Amino acid sequence: MELITISTAFNPADAQLTRSRLEAAGFHPFIKNEIAGMVFEGYVMGVGGIQVQVPEDEAAEVKEFLESSTE
Repeated sequence: MELITISTAFNPADAQLTRSRLEAAGFHPFIKNEIAGMVFEGYVMGVGGIQVQVPEDEAAEVKEFLESSTE
C-alpha cells in the first residue's frame, strides 16, 4: 500500500486534528514523523514537518474533502 502525503503540519496538534477529522469522515489517515519535534521555550515545532498521509486510492477524495471543509 502506497501512502500519499495530503497535509504537512509543524505543530503536532494540527496534524492530530487533521487525522481526527479524516477518521471521523471514514478515511484511513496515518501520521509520519510525529516524533520529530523540537521544543523552544514551551513551543513544540516539528522538524521538517509532521505528515498526514492516506492510502493512494483515497488521496483524491481526501483532498476534495479537506478543500470543501475549509470554505
